[in-house]
Amino acid sequence: MRASVTFEEVQDAVILWAEEREILDQEPRQQLLKTMEELGELVAAVLKGRVYDEVDAIGDVLVTLIIYCEMRGLCPVRALLKAYNEIADRKGEVKDGVFVRAE
Repeated sequence: MRASVTFEEVQDAVILWAEEREILDQEPRQQLLKTMEELGELVAAVLKGRVYDEVDAIGDVLVTLIIYCEMRGLCPVRALLKAYNEIADRKGEVKDGVFVRAE
């Protein structure tokens, strides 16, 4: 794949990869468990300060979520846009490194 691609192009490649390996025929819950596994690897990479592994783990989490969305007939871009639209105008403050929305 070339260096400059769109999210949708990568998404299509991930879905094709999953189809070829019959992952899409599996139970969606199994894909969520795989997402949790990859998320654990991301946390481990962050805690160890391994940026290269962190980037790899973020990619792995995204791959598992793209596959899950395909299994459920959902669009990850629409899901991201929905989440952003919900938070876009939120007010709040950062406490202990985490954004806490105002009541």
